[in-house]
Amino acid sequence: MPYPPPSRTPSGPRRRTLLASAAGAALLAGCSAGADSGDDGPSADARARARAARDSRGLLARYDAVLAAHPALTDRLRPLRAQVAAHAAVFEDGTKPSPAASKSAPAPVPAAEKDAVAQLAAAERALADRRAKELLQVPGELARLLASVAAAGAAHAYLLTEVAK
Repeated sequence: MPYPPPSRTPSGPRRRTLLASAAGAALLAGCSAGADSGDDGPSADARARARAARDSRGLLARYDAVLAAHPALTDRLRPLRAQVAAHAAVFEDGTKPSPAASKSAPAPVPAAEKDAVAQLAAAERALADRRAKELLQVPGELARLLASVAAAGAAHAYLLTEVAK
C-alpha cells in the first residue's frame, strides 16, 4: 500500500510576511529613536541619521527614475518605493535636511526593464550591506533602526531579484 505524499509547506518566510515584518520593525524602531544630546555640533548619532536619510533619499530617487523610464513596473515597485520613502522619513525625523541631498542625480536607467530592476536590486543590496556594517558603530536605538532598515533592504533586493528573472 503506497503512502500518501507528505504535505510540504514552502520553506522560508512568505514574501508578504517578509515585507510586513521588515516594515513594521522599521516603523517601531523609528518611533522610539531618541533626540540629539544638545551639544553645539551634530553628534555621531545625528550624523549617522543624516547619512542614512540621504542614502534613503538617493535610493528613492533611483526608484523614481526607474518608474519614470518603465511605467509598466509601477504595480510591482510601488510598495517597495513606499517603504523606502518611509525609511527616509524615519531617518529624517529630528534631523536637519542636508542641502546636498537633493542635488545628486541617480544613475542612468537601463533601457531594458530587467536590467533596470537588476540595477535597483544591486543598489538595495549595497545599501543594506553598508547599513549592516554601520550599525556596529552607532548607539542602541539607531543601531536597531539601521538593522531593521537593512533587513528590509535585503528583502527588497531579494524581491527585486525575483522580479528581474
